[in-house]
Amino acid sequence: MTPEDIRNILGSDFEAVKDLVRSRLSSSVPLLQEVNGSLLEHSGKMMRPSLCLLMARACGGSNDDTIRYAAAVELLHNSTLLHDDVADDSDLRRGVPTVKSRLGAVPAVLVGDFWLARSIDVILGSGHHGWAVPAFSKTLGDLAEGEMLQQQKAFSCDTSEEDYKQIIYCKTASLFELSCSCAAVSVDASKEFFDAAKAYGKALGMAFQIKDDILDYTGVDLGKPCGRDLAERKITLPLLGALKDSGCEPEIRGMVRSLPEHPENCEKLAAFVSDRGGIAYAQQQLHSFICEAISALAPLPASREKEMLEEFARLNEIREK
Repeated sequence: MTPEDIRNILGSDFEAVKDLVRSRLSSSVPLLQEVNGSLLEHSGKMMRPSLCLLMARACGGSNDDTIRYAAAVELLHNSTLLHDDVADDSDLRRGVPTVKSRLGAVPAVLVGDFWLARSIDVILGSGHHGWAVPAFSKTLGDLAEGEMLQQQKAFSCDTSEEDYKQIIYCKTASLFELSCSCAAVSVDASKEFFDAAKAYGKALGMAFQIKDDILDYTGVDLGKPCGRDLAERKITLPLLGALKDSGCEPEIRGMVRSLPEHPENCEKLAAFVSDRGGIAYAQQQLHSFICEAISALAPLPASREKEMLEEFARLNEIREK
């Protein structure tokens, strides 16, 4: 299943989401208009709005509110990416220069604020805004708390597995959960279908982030002996798995803590993860969340969209980027 396959199935709904996003980002400020146009040209796979559309159809259909929530999710997601690029001092995203690298940190934050404001505007025009506004607000709070907890743990280097799962729920899974739950709400789905959509989104988001964290050790060429997360002292599931019963946890955490002064430790830590089965440990948990996501869909009737949602989950075991 490719992004093109999904777009072909979603058809006019997918195009309607793109049109709504583009129309709401229109601005009379030339620089903002130019930046928004450039961002839209490199908008990525639009995974989260696609999930919203697929889930709504799997729950019985789609309508104007579905389109609105799919667009709002895309606007919210990209607003956080603009802010993340400032926080992470990132020069590239999706292979192109970030707004931060082109124009500076302040314009990047302001553009992110503009996208966030437009997300709220789209939500307020929906028929279910009484549910949607608190739901989107909670997710935005989760995203911020996840980033702050990750920053705190990168400083202390005492991340536990419980901490890690809280971080990835807040930073990643919460937005997947929102994408799927608002889809169910948009079509007035039953509580059983709503609960299924929400559980699927959460489990899928957890699996998605765990796969990214595995790829940081196995599938990313950054020209360094380790991936970006470890270089930034972020302790993720592969390292946590390797630490279990290792007998040298204080020493390893000390090596992570000293990475700014001793970047050569990256290679040693990556070897430790490989030698101690950390990747296999993370892959086991990845598989568990994939199974959880697929199982969550059980109450939904058989449909092409349900099959695609199942495939979406399975892809996390084999994707390489």
